[in-house]
Amino acid sequence: LQETKPSQTESFLKENADRMAGEERPFAEYFRAVLKKKNIRQQDVFLAADISEGYGYKLVSEEKHTRKRDTILRLCLGGRLKLDEVQRALKLYGMTPLYSRIPRDAVLMIAINAGLYEMADVDALLKQNGQEPCDIVAGIRPQHINVGEGELSAVIEVSEMLGSEYNLHARSG
Repeated sequence: LQETKPSQTESFLKENADRMAGEERPFAEYFRAVLKKKNIRQQDVFLAADISEGYGYKLVSEEKHTRKRDTILRLCLGGRLKLDEVQRALKLYGMTPLYSRIPRDAVLMIAINAGLYEMADVDALLKQNGQEPCDIVAGIRPQHINVGEGELSAVIEVSEMLGSEYNLHARSG
């Protein structure tokens, strides 16, 4: 654009139409196009991001909006987006891109560049480097509830709470 003259604006827009963000829902259009190119289903993204399908579809379609950047980062990780794709997705959603001089963002950038897309792996790397793990969708840290005693005991992790919907993940131990 630095070399484009005002008289060349119309031709520039025509030549780059496929790279321009749509006017109505730029994040939705971009995110779906990236997933289509990677042959990844939205349901798989929501599962990997630990986001309920209903809420995930509403976020991706921009029917609902979140102020939590970690939620959009979860979608990007679930969709296995590369760093440049994550940065563009964040911008199109109206959020600040990752910035390498912020320690937590630097760790996230390293994880993405290394191909770490599993939330558990990303959170472990964040914790290992003294940073807060990614917020769960509702923005509350997981709560561990001990149930039972002896061999029948279990730890239940409440990992997502949306309204009155609770998803419980149990693990023995």
